[in-house]
Amino acid sequence: MPDRPEAAEVPEAAPGSEVPATPETVAVPDGGPAPDDVPALETLPDAGPAPASDGLESFDPASSASTPSANAPEHPVPIDEDWRRVSPKYVVVEVVGSLIGMVVFVAAFLVAYFWFEWWWALWAAVAIGVVSLVGIAFEPRRVRSIGYRLRADDLLFRRGIMYQRQVAVPYGRMQLVDVTRGPVARALGLADLKFVTAAAATAVTVPGLPLDDAERLRDELVALAETRRAGL
Repeated sequence: MPDRPEAAEVPEAAPGSEVPATPETVAVPDGGPAPDDVPALETLPDAGPAPASDGLESFDPASSASTPSANAPEHPVPIDEDWRRVSPKYVVVEVVGSLIGMVVFVAAFLVAYFWFEWWWALWAAVAIGVVSLVGIAFEPRRVRSIGYRLRADDLLFRRGIMYQRQVAVPYGRMQLVDVTRGPVARALGLADLKFVTAAAATAVTVPGLPLDDAERLRDELVALAETRRAGL
């Protein structure tokens, strides 16, 4: 039989001294099975994959405040859901203008009739007077048909009863936004807003606006035009 190795002797501790706890060493012969009283090493369970973040991402207030959003518009556009109307006092401006034109033309034909004795001039004066009075009767309806809307990329303007005209003026094509006031409109506190673009056919005038609204709209459109031209 093979000789078993002798166990090492543990020296006795002195009285009153503490012996450090050391793991017990067990001698195992070569090729022999491990004894049953050897404690097995415990294996920690696998923690598995990291838990999901449930779609939440870390948020840094400092970086969010210092970095603006790339999709945020530089100048917000006040988009209109419905048409904006002009001031009802603009009817007075149109009626006064029609009356002045009627008086001028009727007086010219009457002078031709009495001075040069042109018989047809009298009938022309009567026809112009009748047509002018009919047009004056439709002035309130014609003023109510005038309207404009601010959209995301352009300003839409319309006017007319039987033959309605609609014009879309892109913000980026506006070259001049002008506020004009005639003597009658100035007396009523009204103004006209004129948009001039590269194409003369798309020049639009929005009449009969209160002066404060016309100046505010002019400033908004100038800011929008500068922003859109910079992005072209």
